[in-house]
Amino acid sequence: MGRQHNGSRALGLLTLLAASATATPLVKPAKVVQTVDNTLKGVTANVKNLFLSGTTPNNTSSRCKVYPGDRNWPSDAAWASLNKLVDNRLLNRPDPLAAVCYNGPLYNAEECVKVTAHWNESYSHFDNAVEMMSPVAQGMTCLPPNIFDSHNCTRGGFPMYVINATKPEHIQHGVNFARNTGVRLVVKNTGHDFLGKSGGKDALSVWTHYFKDIEYFENYEDKEGNYSGPAFKAGVGVQAFEIYKAAHEKGHSVVGGEGETVGIFGGYIQGGGHSPLTSLYGTGADQVLAFEVVTADGDYVIANSTSNTDLFWAMRGGGGSTFGVATSVTVKAHPDLPTTASRFSFTSEKMGNETFWAAIRDYVEYFVPNADAGTYAYWTLIPNVFTGIFSFGMSPFFAPNKTLEETKALLQPWLARLEELGVNVDPNITHFPSYYEAWQSSFPLEAVGKINATTGSRLFPRANFETKEKRDELFQNLRQSSENNRVQVHFNIKAVDPANSDNAVNSAWRENILFSQQAVRWNPNGTAAETLKARQDFQSGDMQRWRDISPGAGSYLAEADRLEPDFGQAFWGDKYPRLLELKAKLDPYDVFFAHTTVGSERWKVESVDGLPNENGKLCRVEN
Repeated sequence: MGRQHNGSRALGLLTLLAASATATPLVKPAKVVQTVDNTLKGVTANVKNLFLSGTTPNNTSSRCKVYPGDRNWPSDAAWASLNKLVDNRLLNRPDPLAAVCYNGPLYNAEECVKVTAHWNESYSHFDNAVEMMSPVAQGMTCLPPNIFDSHNCTRGGFPMYVINATKPEHIQHGVNFARNTGVRLVVKNTGHDFLGKSGGKDALSVWTHYFKDIEYFENYEDKEGNYSGPAFKAGVGVQAFEIYKAAHEKGHSVVGGEGETVGIFGGYIQGGGHSPLTSLYGTGADQVLAFEVVTADGDYVIANSTSNTDLFWAMRGGGGSTFGVATSVTVKAHPDLPTTASRFSFTSEKMGNETFWAAIRDYVEYFVPNADAGTYAYWTLIPNVFTGIFSFGMSPFFAPNKTLEETKALLQPWLARLEELGVNVDPNITHFPSYYEAWQSSFPLEAVGKINATTGSRLFPRANFETKEKRDELFQNLRQSSENNRVQVHFNIKAVDPANSDNAVNSAWRENILFSQQAVRWNPNGTAAETLKARQDFQSGDMQRWRDISPGAGSYLAEADRLEPDFGQAFWGDKYPRLLELKAKLDPYDVFFAHTTVGSERWKVESVDGLPNENGKLCRVEN
């Protein structure tokens, strides 16, 4: 049985605008689409300067961003003016979900039971204005007590104000206000992020979740970018389950993540974005034909192959919350391919550990041919420290544009070897008439992040599989991580390099065969010092082993550890120097910041407990 698909919940927000068959949108220069009216009607003279576009802030030398209690914190009148300019869509101290579980005006025992029961489901979080699906990065200050008792509900890494934006002008006013006042600005879409980039203590947040329109073009022509064909233009709030359904109804698919509630046109696509279709078409960023973007100056521009080309290059893989706030993305559409998928699992409980690991070692032999065949394998290794049992899960082996027979032929060599070893599996190989139906049935619903774990990742290149010795070395390192009690998630995938894909995507993706993640866990009730030591030891130990056997490779910026050393090289490789130059050009005052983004090494969140989270002031790193 596949999962129960929950896509109907938000489809009422989606507007699908079908362009006529003769419509041919042309890429043409257009620097500024729309700029807010700098007359700022209705705003009093004493605060009008806080909302002007293109200004130079007067607090560029301040050590920290501006916070409540600071002399320069905006007045109530200034916040009221911002609220008026954004059509009364400024939320003041929005409440996190678990506030109903703690003493105070919101306490509600019945609601707390409901919140707790659904806490780990992403569907319960993405339509909340402040929720981050990474409680560790938030600061662990307001979770249901049955999950983690923080004893009270403080704001921690949550923002102070949120603009529930539905128009580009709302974002422009927020960006101008943040730049001119020095208040920290954060950008949130759905809140999916391993590193907590959508949060920030007492910040002003721009929430883009309700940019939901989808427009379809049968023939989108980008001569400079060498593309002519179908395309979708989607608001950045459109989530995977929404765009996949819309594309399917037009006989197409788009490159997006496997997680159904991820807002794939926001941080996902700007960070690169791997997909079940990446072995066929490349990363999500490779599909982008145009952005509509609010810049750090407060302008609203088109970025494409002929307009604002530096911004266009940087936003395709250079990371979200860095160069601008996108409101829409236009992407290539691909055929809705027939797809075959397989799910199975086995454990070491009856066969013994050595037979289990022999089965995993044999699987390593097929990573290169399977990736080269255009497949996407999502598999896990789960250790049980109490029983000593190891578990393998294939969920799924995903083969777009492959028949049942072709998929069986790809899996058969390893399945035959499993049978020889006495490993009994039911591969449940199923053919679907479309990519959409296969995706609906095959992937697990993504869960909210754990309260006592963080994940590091590595992109293992083809070089790690060229010889038997290299494959043995990789296998031994994976086994060592399991024996060290590291939960592992792997994606056997390559990222093809489509034509004219010059963009900021990490070059390490082009050589990737195995994208691997491992997690460190700690005692959630331990001290901050104990937690930090566990995280540092993980980086210097298990993660360093993985780096040592893949010199020059990298990591994936959206699924990584905030403590990743030399993150610029790890996340962007040889693209990082140019990205730093563009950051200085496009956002010279660091209006946009998120941890481990381009240029973020100039700043540090001074968290209240010394842990890598958003519960603290954002201040400059002193030389």
